[in-house]
Amino acid sequence: MTTNTNANAKPNTAWTGMIRVEDTALAVTDTRGAGRPIIYLNGSYCTQKDWRHVIAQLGDGYRHITFDERARGKSKRSSDYSFEACLRDIDAVLGATGAQKPIIVGWSYGAALALHHSTRYPDRVAGAVMVDGGYPWDYLATVEGGREAGKEQIRTLFKRFGPLMPLVRPLGMAARMSAAEHAEINIELNEIVAAGDPVFDLVSFPMRYVVATGASLGGTAEGLAAMRATLDPVLARNPNVQVSATVPSKHTTVVRKDFRAIATAVREVAALTEGAVN
Repeated sequence: MTTNTNANAKPNTAWTGMIRVEDTALAVTDTRGAGRPIIYLNGSYCTQKDWRHVIAQLGDGYRHITFDERARGKSKRSSDYSFEACLRDIDAVLGATGAQKPIIVGWSYGAALALHHSTRYPDRVAGAVMVDGGYPWDYLATVEGGREAGKEQIRTLFKRFGPLMPLVRPLGMAARMSAAEHAEINIELNEIVAAGDPVFDLVSFPMRYVVATGASLGGTAEGLAAMRATLDPVLARNPNVQVSATVPSKHTTVVRKDFRAIATAVREVAALTEGAVN
């Protein structure tokens, strides 16, 4: 990994720039504040700008680190958009900024990343905030015809909407990827979260959920209710995982509309980790 040397700017000096990782470069912003570091992981096709209201609500008492994932926002394209590549990007950003013991805040796809990164390296995190994502839901098992039929359904859907993707990218609904690449990362995510229930048993640090209640583009209210209900057994058996708030927003608008609830969840985790190494 090669980084822009400005990433090592002195504390309290905000920095924005590019961090080189493998065959790509990530657009990163680090407020360089003196408080607890927070790293924000975006929804599938969203960008770091989506967190601006959460960051403003939390204020200067924290060190806020945001970045655009590969082929999103101002970050560059790559030959690898896999879940594992996204996990490596988190390591790269934390390594380049020097942030230690962060609170990881993840939304949707980013919540799944937060779950797997934090449980893979529990000694490196202070805690996690999960924003309506990372639920251990097996969507493919609900599709008529079985899992393979579900995968083909996803591929067909993205192929059909491929021509529209350049138009919806500014809305956080697509990345600079082909329709086939969009489909494969969604299929991979479905497989990962379907097998995710045991991963929650590895949560040994404070994890707080902000749960939305509305539907979203591509998902019905009933389907999303079933998805969110898969969290209930986890809550029953692991006291480290708790719901901080259930909010009325849709999945796609929760960060923008319920930023106060997300900020409250971050403060809850921060209070529980007071005194841990920064």
